[in-house]
Amino acid sequence: MNPLLENSTLRYEAIRYDLIKGEHFLPALAEAIKISYQNIDKIKNSEASFENTIEGLEFADEKINYVSGIFSGLYSAHCTPDIEEISEELNSTLTKYYNSISLDLDLFEKVKAVYDQTDMDSLDFEKQMLLKKMYKFFVRNGAKLNSEDKKIIKDIDEKMSALEVKFTENVRKATNSFEHIVTDKEDLKGLPDTAIEAAALAAKDKGHEGNWLFTLDYPSYVPVVEYCENRELRKTLQEARSKTAFGGEFDNESNVKTMLELKEKRARLLGYTNHSEFILEERMAKDPKTVFNFLEDIKNKAKPVALKEFEKIKALKKEMTGDDSFYNYDSAFYSQLLKKKELDLDDEALRPYLKLENVIDGVFDIAESLYDIKFKEVNDLPKFHEDVKVYEVYNLDESFVGLFYADFHPRSEKRPGAWMADIVAQGMKFGKVSHPHIHITCNFTKPTETKPSLLSLNEVETLFHEFGHALHGLLSKCYYPSIAGTNVLWDFVELPSQIMENWVKEKECLDLFAKHYETGETIPVEFINKIKEASNFLEATSTMRQVSFGMLDMKLHNEETKKIDSVNAFENKVLSEYQLYDVKGERSMLCSFGHIFPHGGYSSGYYSYKWAEVLDADAFEAFKEKGIFNKEVAKSFKENILSKGGSKHPMDLYKDFRGKEPSVDPLLRRAGLL
Repeated sequence: MNPLLENSTLRYEAIRYDLIKGEHFLPALAEAIKISYQNIDKIKNSEASFENTIEGLEFADEKINYVSGIFSGLYSAHCTPDIEEISEELNSTLTKYYNSISLDLDLFEKVKAVYDQTDMDSLDFEKQMLLKKMYKFFVRNGAKLNSEDKKIIKDIDEKMSALEVKFTENVRKATNSFEHIVTDKEDLKGLPDTAIEAAALAAKDKGHEGNWLFTLDYPSYVPVVEYCENRELRKTLQEARSKTAFGGEFDNESNVKTMLELKEKRARLLGYTNHSEFILEERMAKDPKTVFNFLEDIKNKAKPVALKEFEKIKALKKEMTGDDSFYNYDSAFYSQLLKKKELDLDDEALRPYLKLENVIDGVFDIAESLYDIKFKEVNDLPKFHEDVKVYEVYNLDESFVGLFYADFHPRSEKRPGAWMADIVAQGMKFGKVSHPHIHITCNFTKPTETKPSLLSLNEVETLFHEFGHALHGLLSKCYYPSIAGTNVLWDFVELPSQIMENWVKEKECLDLFAKHYETGETIPVEFINKIKEASNFLEATSTMRQVSFGMLDMKLHNEETKKIDSVNAFENKVLSEYQLYDVKGERSMLCSFGHIFPHGGYSSGYYSYKWAEVLDADAFEAFKEKGIFNKEVAKSFKENILSKGGSKHPMDLYKDFRGKEPSVDPLLRRAGLL
């Protein structure tokens, strides 16, 4: 029996993580592809119509989507040796299948016939969007090319698939291979007790009891660069982090360069000047010029303020040390000291009030208040690791919404970062409307022998962010899975996630969950006021950082790749315009920049974070005007944004919610740049 091919008999068709093994995937995928080809043959032998052709294609590969969705989730969050072993073959098999479909001229002619002959006004919005999306899928994947160019596209896609697997493996292995042992506790001066205890526990687990072990996992790395007085230790971790998968055994530089060359070649074959032009055709921004102007405008507003912020940080360092030098491994440390000096706020003082379990309860309470849904933790449904929490989600009338899986702590099988995945997307599947199975994955501070998992404020914001994505997937009410949930234009996908971060800084929200883990005391009002005051502390510096990543991404995908002799040199050249301090040692964020290479989906799209900030700031003002838990506004956001997926153009959805196009002013006000 192959659990990937059998219908789950568990309630709500919960995935049989208790039965699924690596050995099941390739046979299941082969059978799913066989079924899909049978469905494709039926389409090609039927009269071209919306139902026969477009809907037929939408549902032809639903078994493939099920198998590949589960695999993708495990590969990112629980990449055991048996999963890693088959990853390249599985991804190559998928790429070959999708190429065989997208380059099938007979199939494209069927789709084109429906596209050319259909009166769009006769279809509802969702059907219109599906038809347009299906037609563009074929065109943008080479259906109109001659046979020779189709072979080249096929070869490019297969090479890209293998390179993406290698890139991801190198990042994970490079991250896991770094360990730094500290033998003298004096070297940890300034480090919070929670971080010291966690490092001692990590050392004990690795056979170094009595010492302290640090890694590049976020909860280990960040406290060192923000709080440790030992400049050499900060430098060691900062430089290691900056060189993840750059040089050494797991070097990604050649992989990055090859992927860039392949993406450019592919775009040109399809008639575009470069990869950015190809990507942005299907974004709200529409073209590279719009994005460059957008980023340049923000940079021009932020840079003068950021330079003043930097001078204050640098002056503080000189005042404390008498030393004028300032490097990248000084930035986070002295920024924290400046925050403490100017705002009397130490982020570590907030941790005792931010126990993970309380934050989870709080975000669930917010979802119930806003969207009339509730979460029930269950222990009898399978999960792929003991750390994972499983929840059933219901409407207040007890009707079922979906399954929600949450995986919060780092481990060697998990890639760095935080993300949401709709392992089973909402929509029609196997003859009935399917409930979504949504996962969020993070790398938060672990509990220690004496303390529960106490989050930083930044980790809380990350949890709210990923939970916003989860709501987008859970509350979807579409018929077609390919346009349900987060299947929207990529520069719109961050609106539901980023707007959730706004609640974190509001007293009405913090009062729900910010309680001292030992005393139960609600977070003091003065702390809340300081959090609000600090919300745009060094905001211009933060803005410059985000804009620099967006500009690096855009310039990388707009240059002729043959002109890029060294990816590292190109990166340094672009970032130098945004850099406020000297960088010591080698670095290459591109070698581990998963957002714009595999999995992230943000190539020529990293600007989306700032683009969506315009949307989320404007949208949150609607809540602020009537109350952050106002039912009327929440209902409109749920019905016009969260439930609609990609069934209409994002700007139309936004205007349905807000009654107008977004203004940039709320963002500039929030950032203190007006």
